[in-house]
Amino acid sequence: MKKHCFSFLVMLSCIAVQAQEKTYNLLVGTYTNTCDSNGIYVYDFDSNTGDFNFKNSSTPTDNPSYLSVSKNNDFIYSVNELGNDSKASAFSYQAADGAITFLNSKATQGADPCYLINDDENVITANYSGGSISVFSKNNDGSLGDLKQSIKHIEKGINKERQEASHIHMVEFSPDKKFVLATNLGNDKLYSYAYDAVDYSTPLKLVDSVAVAAGGGPRHFTFSKDGATLYLVNELSGSLNVYDYNNGHLKSKQTTSIIGKGFKGKFTAAAIITSHDGKFLYVTNRGEANTISTFEIVKNGKLKPKGESSTLGNGPRSFAIDPSGNYLLIAHQYTNNIMIFKCNKITGDLTDTGKRIELCSPVCLVFTEQ
Repeated sequence: MKKHCFSFLVMLSCIAVQAQEKTYNLLVGTYTNTCDSNGIYVYDFDSNTGDFNFKNSSTPTDNPSYLSVSKNNDFIYSVNELGNDSKASAFSYQAADGAITFLNSKATQGADPCYLINDDENVITANYSGGSISVFSKNNDGSLGDLKQSIKHIEKGINKERQEASHIHMVEFSPDKKFVLATNLGNDKLYSYAYDAVDYSTPLKLVDSVAVAAGGGPRHFTFSKDGATLYLVNELSGSLNVYDYNNGHLKSKQTTSIIGKGFKGKFTAAAIITSHDGKFLYVTNRGEANTISTFEIVKNGKLKPKGESSTLGNGPRSFAIDPSGNYLLIAHQYTNNIMIFKCNKITGDLTDTGKRIELCSPVCLVFTEQ
């Protein structure tokens, strides 16, 4: 009798979990200069089955490669990678039907922005070729306001081809929103800025920086679930740095790699994400590798490698885990598709579902509520 009761309770628990899972909006930012694309796309995504349906798209906008959605899910901000003519753009967003309406654009005054973030007060861009960070105010209608601050980096690195100048590759808020951290691929440093959202002239003030091994090329980073550990992947070396993080300051505690044993080909490390439950870390690698590495997050936030697997496409620029944690989607910039993998929440393993979203040069994936 006890066994039957236990089985019944387990069944009820499973049903309750499934009831919580639902359909989300999947937003995709793309490059528009290599194939036919409107720019920003919205899909329905079923977190129970991994199925999807096209929902809407923006009117044509140039190279909105990275996106950031407002806290209230009513505005989308994008970069527009256009060399010296680069901009950041604001759009109103109706999540129910996926409607995207252009509001305005502002010149970033730094070439080729490749990442951006936003909060209630500001939009902040990482300008790759410009080697700078731009901070824009927000207007009440969600549109972009004035350029409040521009921080220019001028240092170089030892790689003459890729580190001929500073290249800011990512900006992100700390978990408590008191700091903004930024990677400089060009000079092998990770910077931490104290952040005052309402300061109109200097919202960012430098408080710390750490250097990686020369030639590493810091690209993207993510935090552990508890916010006490930061994981940084280096694009040029494939190394993975693990830091204790405390109130804007960083202390190294581990260095590992995403390069498989015996691999001799060309590679460029790309994106990095922790699973929603904080148990696993995933990192993509491009070039001739085209793999995703899985790490188990163990004691004190350190990493235990679990291996690499093929992403089944070329150029896994970015990826995202859906809010339920059931699926991991990988955007392939060069084979023009998004691969959908099933996540094993116990082992961290990824299994190909056979489902693909065919789309021109997808780069950025963002899930939102409907």
